[in-house]
Amino acid sequence: MTKTPPPTALPFWQAKTLEQMSRAEWESLCDGCGRCCLHKLRDDDTEELAYTNVACRLLHLETARCADYEHRKKWVPDCVRLTPAQLKKIDWLPPSCAYRLVAEGQDLPWWHPLVSGRAETVVEAGISVQGKVIPEREAGALEEHIVDWPGRIPKGARPKRAAKKGPPEP
Repeated sequence: MTKTPPPTALPFWQAKTLEQMSRAEWESLCDGCGRCCLHKLRDDDTEELAYTNVACRLLHLETARCADYEHRKKWVPDCVRLTPAQLKKIDWLPPSCAYRLVAEGQDLPWWHPLVSGRAETVVEAGISVQGKVIPEREAGALEEHIVDWPGRIPKGARPKRAAKKGPPEP
């Protein structure tokens, strides 16, 4: 008689809804890319969303992390504190955002630190804003800084494909 191996536990982001997650689990979903910390513009007439390459004044450009995360609302009153309820109303999170992916029933990508085990994969995959943005104090008119890359997933971040199997070598 063969023994069936015990079932492997699913990672929390697959086993729980966003509402069921602990605060630590919720916070760990953030990959630290900084894309949500870029200024966005919305057309008053069409409601069309445009991303910019202008970082919030609290975003540390070298690490893509908030310089004062715990007190960010003190410095930036309109900073959004994400919650499961807020996610239902927000349409500006980038397509690579783990909160958005999990809310849509998708899995985390290979480069997410919870999957890869390394924070550096966010940079390696081209998801991080490191080296791609300017501080808001230097920006001037936001309309001059509209870019589309925050709303796209870079080629290097797309799912890795298994190597094609060819005929065996002689």
